[in-house]
Formats: sequence, structure tokens, C-alpha cells
Amino acid sequence: MALSDIRQHSGYLFLAVVVGHVLLISAQVSSRSGVPVLEAVTFGVFSEVQRTLSGGFSGVRNVWDSYVGLRHVKAENDDLKRRLAAAEIAVQEQRALADRARGLQKLLDLHDRLELATTGAEIIGAAASPDFRTLTVDKGTRDGVRPDMAVIAPAGIVGRVVVPSARSAKVQLLIDRNAAAGVIVERTRAQGVVVGGGDDRLQMQYVSEASDVAVGDLVVTSGIDTIYPKGLAVGRVELVEKNGPAFKRIVVKPAVDFRQLEEVLIVLTPTPAKEAAAGVSE
Repeated sequence: MALSDIRQHSGYLFLAVVVGHVLLISAQVSSRSGVPVLEAVTFGVFSEVQRTLSGGFSGVRNVWDSYVGLRHVKAENDDLKRRLAAAEIAVQEQRALADRARGLQKLLDLHDRLELATTGAEIIGAAASPDFRTLTVDKGTRDGVRPDMAVIAPAGIVGRVVVPSARSAKVQLLIDRNAAAGVIVERTRAQGVVVGGGDDRLQMQYVSEASDVAVGDLVVTSGIDTIYPKGLAVGRVELVEKNGPAFKRIVVKPAVDFRQLEEVLIVLTPTPAKEAAAGVSE
């Protein structure tokens, strides 16, 4: 063995002996409190280790408790959101029922005002093409519905029955391109014919240049077309302008909002003009 190795081992041995003596002395020497110094030092070291571990466990426990608490709060929030959504749906349903009840009440009031036999019908379909403005209702020939019967709403004229089947019927709206009705201006009794344009407006035709027609005038049915009872609202004049040397161009806004229709009345009683025409044919 080399001399340097012997010296290194001797140094380690000497250091171990010194540390051993220090430990023995510490174990025998007491502090002011009577506790051996070695025990006090050891307790201090281990207490710090315990403090660190305890703090770590406490932090983990707090984090876990917070996580569990957040999960609980999230579950409560989700439950509250579900309840709120259900309540909103219930409110919408109640509002829809109230709206329909008001609509049915208006229809009933109209039925009571008219001295005509009518039957209520619910709209169950509509034509997809704007060129053919029609609706389908849930009443048909079993309910006494026949072609050319007038269809009305509380606001005014809707159209006429064109194709009835046993349990339903197709209704041509007054705004259809092929629809028409005899009308008069309520204020001045000026007569004409309204025709549909396929859009949401009507054209009042065959009104002479000398006739007194102004924007805002109410246009009602005249009853001469044998389909619509006399005096029912058609719409209000929206535009009046000269159209050639003899006639005026008159645009009428329909009284009925066809996009909002849900229920209608079908007039079963023939108009006087139709009864008269039937009597002549006989």
C-alpha cells in the first residue's frame, strides 16, 4: 500500500474517532433544560422533517378538499342549469298555450258576431313554393267543407277552399297569384277587385281615376264574387298612383298576417250571391 493511501485512511479513521467522541460527549452533556445535547439536536432535526412532511400532507389535503368542493359546486351548478332550462321551457309552453287561448277566443268572438254557419279548423301544412300560396287545414268533406267556401280569420279574409278531401282541405290564400275577390273601399264605396301577386301584397284593380281612394282606407269584401260574405276586412290601402288614363294602381296591405295563422274559420253558409246564382241555374 502506498504511503499516501495509508495517510488517507488514517485521516478518515481520525475523523471517525473525533465524530464518535463528539457524539459520546453530546449524549452525556446536558443542556440547560436537562436534555442531552445529542437528543436535543436529533429532536430538532427530526421535528423539522416532520414539520415539512406535515406541511406537504396538509397542502395535498387542502388541494384535494378544494378539488372535491369544486366538483360538488360544479354538480350543483349543472343541476341548477338543468332546472333553469326546464323552467324556461315550461314558461315558453305556458306562453304558447296562452297565445293559442287568445287566438281561439278571437276566433270564437268572430263566430259569435257572424250570422253564418262556420266550422273551426287548424292549419296543418303549407305550400313550399311562393308561387302557390296555399294552406292545408284539418277539416274536410266529412265536416261539410266544399270547394269555394270562404276561409276567414279574426283579422279578415284568408282565402277559399280549392281541394277538399274527406278529412282535410287545401286553401288558396288571397295573396296567391291566381286568387281574386270583389271589394269596395269602406269610406267611399269605390268598387274594384283585389288580386294576389304571390308576395305579401294585393293589387286593387279596375278602380277608375275619378274614384276617391286614399292611403289608409279600409278595403272590405263586396260579396259580388259569390265566395266571400260582404263586409269582411281585406286590408288597407298602402299606395295609390295613376295607372294609365282611366284607372289607378292601388296596393293593399292584407289585414291578415298569413305567417302567423294557426286556426281559421270555414264559412259553411252560402253567400246571397251564390244562392241567387244557384236559383237562376235551377
